[in-house]
Amino acid sequence: MSRSWNPKGWREKPGLQMPAYPDAAVLKAVEDQLGVYPPLVFAGEARRLKKSLGEVAEGRAFLLQGGDCAESFAEFHPNNIRDTFRVLLQMAVTLTFAASCPVVKVGRIAGQFAKPRSSNTEVIDGVELDSYRGDIINGIEFESKTRTPDPERMIRAYSQSAATLNLLRAFAQGGYANLHSVHRWNLDFVAKSPAGTHYRHIADRISEALDFMRACGVDPEVTPALQGTDFFTSHEALLLPYEEALTRVDSTSGDWYDTSAHMLWIGDRTRQLDGAHVEFLRGVKNPIGMKVGPNIDHDDLLRLIDVLNPANEPGRLTLICRMGIDKIEDKLPGVLRTVKREGRSVVWSSDPMHGNTIKSTSGYKTRPFDRILTEVRKFFEIHRAEGTYAGGVHFEMTGQDVTECIGGAEAITDEKLADRYHTHCDPRLNASQSLELAFLIGEGLKTERLALAELAAAS
Repeated sequence: MSRSWNPKGWREKPGLQMPAYPDAAVLKAVEDQLGVYPPLVFAGEARRLKKSLGEVAEGRAFLLQGGDCAESFAEFHPNNIRDTFRVLLQMAVTLTFAASCPVVKVGRIAGQFAKPRSSNTEVIDGVELDSYRGDIINGIEFESKTRTPDPERMIRAYSQSAATLNLLRAFAQGGYANLHSVHRWNLDFVAKSPAGTHYRHIADRISEALDFMRACGVDPEVTPALQGTDFFTSHEALLLPYEEALTRVDSTSGDWYDTSAHMLWIGDRTRQLDGAHVEFLRGVKNPIGMKVGPNIDHDDLLRLIDVLNPANEPGRLTLICRMGIDKIEDKLPGVLRTVKREGRSVVWSSDPMHGNTIKSTSGYKTRPFDRILTEVRKFFEIHRAEGTYAGGVHFEMTGQDVTECIGGAEAITDEKLADRYHTHCDPRLNASQSLELAFLIGEGLKTERLALAELAAAS
């Protein structure tokens, strides 16, 4: 199937959630310019991620995917990149210890600029303008010129992504990701968190394990594997002109790779079988994801799996389930049974954010921490009941001290949302809430690991 594919084929298919650019000549000039820019990531890196995700699909690793709802030009700052990277590392250490397996770290970063919207236009005080679709397309200010889709924004998004990736690579391999340093950061969190005593036993056990390793001569200062880590990037492949322009043939394999990110995913709104987004992503060799909402038809799901992963290759396709706590118990079991019955190899990941968005009494869009945690717990419980592997989690979060999701040990209330509500699109977990969630999920992973061990022993 991929042999008959070409990067422009999506243009012959209906494409949803994409902007109507007013000047086709300017758009073509930007696409041509991007087409000669260097790749942001390399095919070998994408293959390495796919291999790691294959371990997740086989139940031998766990996927942690998280980052901004939508990156912005205004908030582009090295400290913001550092803080998000740091929190993901802290979460990963906790989950690695709890699950006793490698954690594959994938950021929603260095390319997560475009966002789908429920309406093409927005009306304020009787004025109707294009909806804000992310900084790569238009601006958030409610002005006619700013809201008009501008192709030149793709150049700025590319430049920001390149700078972000440069910094992330330096952090990942330059000593910042030292295992002992990351654990010290977690100890600081435990000491300061209102619920710290609840997590102290996990932190203490990690400390004991690290002390044991050091006593055996395994020290980060002399062990390269403990000084750095693999960190991959991902975003929703929504703006296809941008994705096409950065798609290249790998010189070593002859395969097509989208070099805008290591992993791309299709959203719940753009996964039509005959649509442009499915047509585009079926042909690139990157690991890809697909959001799965509560209303998906099971036969359509199987057809999509076969189009996107015709070789049934472990690690190629991640299904990111976004059900909501009101629907997950009713909808997820049937989805799992269908895919399991047909023998399809996928990574199962939970997105507990999108199905749990509410409007607060103060008028802010928010997500209750308890609902997020409950959906994750139900995700693990349902997988255990169905005999499938809950392989990952997918969060919208930030390393900044924002107040966008209510609840958690910090007890962010409806009244506190206005204090530091900075998101351009959807509400994000802040650093403290993200770490709290990692410790709580870690407890669930430990339970799952013990249950799997008992099942293996019984068989």
